[in-house]
Amino acid sequence: MVELTIFALGILLIDLMVPRDWKWINGVGAFIGVAFAALCVWEIQSMSPGGAVGFYNSLQVDRFAIFFWYLFLAAAAIAILMSARYLDIEEEHHGEYYALLLLSVVGMMCMAAGIDVVLIFIGLELMAISTYVLVGFLRRDRRSNEAALKYLLLGAFSSGVFAYGLSLFYGIAGSTNLRDIQRAVSAQNPHNPVLVIALLTTMTGLLFKIAAVPFHQWAPDAYEGAPTSITGFMSVAVKAAAWAMLLRILVFGLFPLRSVYTPVIVIVAIATMTGANFAALTQSNTKRLLAYSSIAHVGYMLLAFVAMGTSQPGTPAFADGFKGILIYLLVYTFMNLGAFAVITSLRQGNVIGDELDDMAGLYQRAPVEAALMLLFLLSLAGIPPAAGFLGKYYIFLSLIESGHYGLASLGVIYSLLGLYYYLKIANAMLIRAPMETERLSVSLGMRCAVGVTALATLVIGIYPEPAIQSVNWSLGIVKSQTARPIRPIRR
Repeated sequence: MVELTIFALGILLIDLMVPRDWKWINGVGAFIGVAFAALCVWEIQSMSPGGAVGFYNSLQVDRFAIFFWYLFLAAAAIAILMSARYLDIEEEHHGEYYALLLLSVVGMMCMAAGIDVVLIFIGLELMAISTYVLVGFLRRDRRSNEAALKYLLLGAFSSGVFAYGLSLFYGIAGSTNLRDIQRAVSAQNPHNPVLVIALLTTMTGLLFKIAAVPFHQWAPDAYEGAPTSITGFMSVAVKAAAWAMLLRILVFGLFPLRSVYTPVIVIVAIATMTGANFAALTQSNTKRLLAYSSIAHVGYMLLAFVAMGTSQPGTPAFADGFKGILIYLLVYTFMNLGAFAVITSLRQGNVIGDELDDMAGLYQRAPVEAALMLLFLLSLAGIPPAAGFLGKYYIFLSLIESGHYGLASLGVIYSLLGLYYYLKIANAMLIRAPMETERLSVSLGMRCAVGVTALATLVIGIYPEPAIQSVNWSLGIVKSQTARPIRPIRR
């Protein structure tokens, strides 16, 4: 985190000295900063294989946190590759763009590793304020300004509700540490009115950050108005950070209250899948369509959380549900960033590139990008051998193991419904006549971003064992048959 902060500040200083034609050097510096941070994480992993606690017992660098740190850095690196050419076209190539991107990752790291609600909240706000600015970074674009304002207002309200819930838990436990809060709530009746109010207000903030229905209103507008490279980054990194925070708080801190929050999660999961999938059917803007798609995927992951909430730690259903969420976040990072990378590459001259009509005839203009986009869409739909199938497999497996056959069936039905609106994009690319006849020009950085994400999507789908083992490692599961996740809250 310190390394990323230093690079972010360095980029702001360098940006003042480089001429306009050399602004691409900011992107190079940001990419080097991400690579250096990844090296530092690897060193931390090597020096402290069992985890370590720091910052006055408020930060725990365990395997769970390290898994998410790698995920955030991978998403940031791909987003940087997507950004250079795009910012040149938009004439908004400024150093603060990359500085805010790196600072948002610092906030995400605090969210994933924090075991004190004060540090978690600080990390959340650092990430949120950075993304508010990045959403409105296209200052001459009215859509970008409007999206940033809506995101700011709704985000500030949700943060206030979230902070109120955390303050109630502080009053109950007399501490802001999740371990102390866990001990305090374990000793009380889970249906205590004050405890229930604290839980529901805290969950409101958490569900807003993962964009679950009915707290999803910010996502379509923010995704549509933001720079497309930031939309892709938000859809995976911000979502993964919110899930890391949710798992830290609800599983490692408030798991004794699972009998209270699991029924709420069931209702929210069904509402999220239903609302998002039906809303996506009517979209003609690809960024809004993928925004509702992102919300629908939150509903699938919440199903795995239901399986965890109704199972005991140490059972196969609990382990597979936990693994399903982490695997889903891993594969979703690559397949969704890849899809947004292709959409970003459509930004050419006066063409915005985010309407379904802009995808028309893409196979004739850029056959490689069109073929890879089809791969990403099939992966998002959960069609094997693409990587998206792996995440859905573990989620539905955990539901079956925990006896939730109805929820598993509903998830399968909505997955088939999702296939329809993904094929709308495929139909436009492969069947319709192109609106533009000239060949699509794709920069080297964009080609690298699309290539890396496509390779990861295909390799994880065909040979998933390394991905599964990395998730097993992050949860402390020695073998896939041994459902024994680590408990990062304890030293």
